[in-house]
Amino acid sequence: MKNIDIYGLKDFLDKKVEQYNTPDFIPNDPICIPHRFSVKQDIEIMGFFAAIFAWGQRKTIINKCDELSERMNNSPYLFITTHSDTDLKKLLGFKHRTFNDTDLLYCIDFMKRHYSLYDSLEDAFFPEWNMEVESALNHFQSYFFSHPDAPHRTRKHIPSPAQKSACKRLNMYLRWMVRDDDKGVDFGLWNKVDPSRLICPLDLHVERTARKTGLLERDKPDWKAAMELTENLRILDPADPSRYDFALFGISIEEKCIIP
Repeated sequence: MKNIDIYGLKDFLDKKVEQYNTPDFIPNDPICIPHRFSVKQDIEIMGFFAAIFAWGQRKTIINKCDELSERMNNSPYLFITTHSDTDLKKLLGFKHRTFNDTDLLYCIDFMKRHYSLYDSLEDAFFPEWNMEVESALNHFQSYFFSHPDAPHRTRKHIPSPAQKSACKRLNMYLRWMVRDDDKGVDFGLWNKVDPSRLICPLDLHVERTARKTGLLERDKPDWKAAMELTENLRILDPADPSRYDFALFGISIEEKCIIP
């Protein structure tokens, strides 16, 4: 960051985090979907789908998640771990943008295989303690598609840093699962990685505000850009840089990037 008033920017963004990182943020955001569940695995599963579906209008994303939940009898963990072939027919015809029932059936199959070995999806991302998020996301993609019959078309929905993707939806999912700031928004269910290691999700809104504030200079919204943004946010808060996701997103979508 060049020629930036660090202290002034931190004060401004801290105030915006306080403004937007509240329960009022939940109802209109895809994070409202996992908040409708109390069982850890249900939260993980529906949080995963809500994050993967998170492109386009938020209202549509929420509606599609509700539809999926209903198809799984509003008990996703029980459905995934105990379903029969007949039950799977309930998922046929599901579609959200380019995500279709082929992708969904593979996700269900992956989760059934994973939950037969582990208690949490945390182990799918973090097989070891305190992994760097870049390594964790690369591992997750490799693990997710380790089945020999994994459909090639589903790969576009599960990117990795190795592909130079910013992995914005997966980073958002990790923020939901890892952060716990007692604000009632992020869940803090996972503890194998510290919040200081999280990467700020680089969606269109965050990118727009980050450029206007001088937090991001790289011209491509790729993994290197997500890392650049996060490293700059760590200057403002080394312990919890991804909390500024609330500020950067909120400023763009609610205030049309009104920056002092």
